[in-house]
Amino acid sequence: MVAATGLFRPDEVATAGELLDEALAGDDEYRFVGAYAGEDLVGYACWGPTPGTVGTADLYWIVVDRDRQGSGIGTQLLAYVEAALSAVGCRLIVVETSSRVDYAPTRAFYERRGYTRAATIPGYYAPGDDLVVYLKDLTHGVLARTAS
Repeated sequence: MVAATGLFRPDEVATAGELLDEALAGDDEYRFVGAYAGEDLVGYACWGPTPGTVGTADLYWIVVDRDRQGSGIGTQLLAYVEAALSAVGCRLIVVETSSRVDYAPTRAFYERRGYTRAATIPGYYAPGDDLVVYLKDLTHGVLARTAS
């Protein structure tokens, strides 16, 4: 499914498989949820806590079957992840994506769902392919400032 989207490089496809293998082997660093149509997997999300932080999580992947993109599956997956993270006291979600033209729908997807573009690192992935970082505050604007 990851390869079929046409967005990911072969090394990224391999990484997606490795993360799933690690989760299935019991590594709780990566969490997954799937979306199904009957018994067919039509999308999934992968996320986990950001090492060295308090209440921050990385959303690593949302992948939806190419033929089902735009049908609300990605929105449902994202809502599930946000609710799961809120339930365990997570306060901030970080999403990293690409600046490439073919990622414009991905960036728009996050922006329409309340994610704020927080940073751009030029040439991060490759020349002309910047890293774009999005954030969402799960505390609804009241980030904890009680650290001592």
